[in-house]
Amino acid sequence: MNYRHIYHAGNFADVMKHALLTALVNALRRKSTPFSVLDTHAGTGLYDLSGPQAQSTGEWRDGIGRLLDTDPDAPDLAPLQSWLGIVRGIIHAHDGKLFYPGSPELIARLLRPGDSLTCCELHPEDQRSLKALFRHNPAVSVHGRDGYQAITALLPPRTAKRGLTIIDPPFEQRDEFTHLAAAVIEARARFPGGIIAAWYPIKHRAPPRAFLHALKDAGQRNLLTAELTLRPPLDPGRLNGCGLLVAGPPYRFDEEARSILDALRPYMGEDETEADVEWVVPE
Repeated sequence: MNYRHIYHAGNFADVMKHALLTALVNALRRKSTPFSVLDTHAGTGLYDLSGPQAQSTGEWRDGIGRLLDTDPDAPDLAPLQSWLGIVRGIIHAHDGKLFYPGSPELIARLLRPGDSLTCCELHPEDQRSLKALFRHNPAVSVHGRDGYQAITALLPPRTAKRGLTIIDPPFEQRDEFTHLAAAVIEARARFPGGIIAAWYPIKHRAPPRAFLHALKDAGQRNLLTAELTLRPPLDPGRLNGCGLLVAGPPYRFDEEARSILDALRPYMGEDETEADVEWVVPE
């Protein structure tokens, strides 16, 4: 509970994750029936990149900072425009100040009448900020609840038969991958009609491989991964990349994810940056 995302907000991992999450929510919007989203580790929802915490690390400069000055109509950025348009709109609404939306704020802006978002955040200060952000939005509820326990308590959603569960833990614990695998399995059992999106860091290859093997060994199917690595993942002391596991992805999401990562790759890293979308287990 010591993790504060403000120090890392808007970095390359956020950019990759949020561009893909926006595409997942847009896929849900293609059908008229309502959907529900559960964000298990929500953070504050909105981050001031000009504040002392974000400025102390400067991680956002090599993430969203590399995209803000690009041409909004650039053809190579077309796969990112839905997400990037929301980011630019928020900055414009704050008179040009660098406010970056986390997953709750992004999703809230994509909800339609009848759709809903449930956010869980355990850190007391971040929870207060999240509640203040959505105090006038009846479609969004905020819980001071452990994210993993929320899967058991809040799935399946009462308001919709389809939706998305986002599991984005801070990876403070050594056994976080084990908890994440169990959470994916539990979420799919409780909400089989829902999409599950689970973010994970890539420092070196062994832990993510063990995580994916655990899901395969548990009989999980229809698993897709989208990964972006800035450099070969050989140094376990550095965040060399990240991935998003999508269980039960929407139709042709593999193609959409590839186009998103291909659009990001030239901006997010250097010559060694690689993007990969792979079916871990097909349907």
